[in-house]
Amino acid sequence: MPVAFVTGSSSGIGRATAQRFAAADYDVVINFSRSADRAASVVGTLGGAGRHRALRGDVSDEVAVNHMTGTITAAYGRLDVLVNNAGTTSPTPPDDLDGVDLADWDRVFAVNVRGLFQVTRACAPLLRAAHGSVVNVASIVGLRPGPQPLAYAATKAAVVSLTRTLSRVLAPEVRVNAVAPGWVDGEWMRRTLAQSYEKMMERRAARTPMGRNVSEADVAESIFALATAHPFVTGETVTIDGGYTATS
Repeated sequence: MPVAFVTGSSSGIGRATAQRFAAADYDVVINFSRSADRAASVVGTLGGAGRHRALRGDVSDEVAVNHMTGTITAAYGRLDVLVNNAGTTSPTPPDDLDGVDLADWDRVFAVNVRGLFQVTRACAPLLRAAHGSVVNVASIVGLRPGPQPLAYAATKAAVVSLTRTLSRVLAPEVRVNAVAPGWVDGEWMRRTLAQSYEKMMERRAARTPMGRNVSEADVAESIFALATAHPFVTGETVTIDGGYTATS
């Protein structure tokens, strides 16, 4: 049975992605750094015929990453899909240049960029052996300006660049692609927009050709498709925003 490892998957896009792979009868390994109870709850929602488990580990910690990879090797002996979804952001408002704390900047880069690199490097031998696939979760703000903190936006631009580079480094055995979601209707944007969430999301949906905002399930479906189909597509970043970027 194929195996999928989804980092940062105790909520949001990661949770929806884990559920999508489980529905396709993958063994799914989810990852969390803090909330064991929430991770256990996600594992409980994973159906299908797979053997699912949750692994605690901070992706910015190389020791923790190597431990998780060792556990996957011992438990399953293979890895077919890696979804680099783990990410964090900064509380600094997007336009507050002077308010950026450099320690906070380093923390966001450690998780979003170094973490992605460390996990991919650690998983590379298993992925090569399985002729597997990597899908990185970038963001629309990695491609164009948006209402996200400076550190977060810069890391997502780095994810787009790393996707291209890693697609060459891991070729021909492993394909590496990315998704760049727009404004996802869910908890991340609710935290980002705070009291303006309902108003701004409604306005965004009205300007989107598909007539609504992106859902976590929409992103998960695109991740699944990139990982399991499109055998000659690699190094690409797919925008998932219902046509907003293309038409605005």
